[in-house]
Amino acid sequence: MKKGNIGRNVSVIKDADGNNIVMINDIIFKGKRGINWEDVEEYLRGYVGDFYTIADSNEVVYIGADLPDEYTHSEYTIILKGANEKAKANATQGLPELISTATNVVFTENSKAKHKKDAMYGWYKYESRFALPVFGSDGEVERYNVFHAAMIFRHAQDGKKYLYDIMNIKKETSNLFQSEDLTQ
Repeated sequence: MKKGNIGRNVSVIKDADGNNIVMINDIIFKGKRGINWEDVEEYLRGYVGDFYTIADSNEVVYIGADLPDEYTHSEYTIILKGANEKAKANATQGLPELISTATNVVFTENSKAKHKKDAMYGWYKYESRFALPVFGSDGEVERYNVFHAAMIFRHAQDGKKYLYDIMNIKKETSNLFQSEDLTQ
């Protein structure tokens, strides 16, 4: 199932309402003037060929060779700035957990000719949540920012579902955890 990106510092916790949050404990993609998306694309290549199961639906989702390019060069990615750009880049570390904890599926028929084969059987949008640390000037974690994201899966001609992109990333301002508040 998993072959790439060994040594990730990721876990899944429950919030006060019992909902999953994927805790991504390291910030590996950062930059004063934006993210180096070529580095993110290279990181994502480590997942190609892997597959994961969505716990809610028992659906298997594959990581195809198209993900690194789509994830890093999509129209959505190009418009990202600041915290959401950093969040999308660093969410890559938690892809297995984000997929396995995805909920609230919505199906949409494919309507674009360019996706006739790669999304022949339509699109599935799931929701997932993840948290990223905010470090203080002393290098210690001060708190975690929680983000909500839409995970887009394409249902291809081969009958398999593939992760296509993560979009609509929004910071949940009501869910800022102090580091000492977290339990696993």
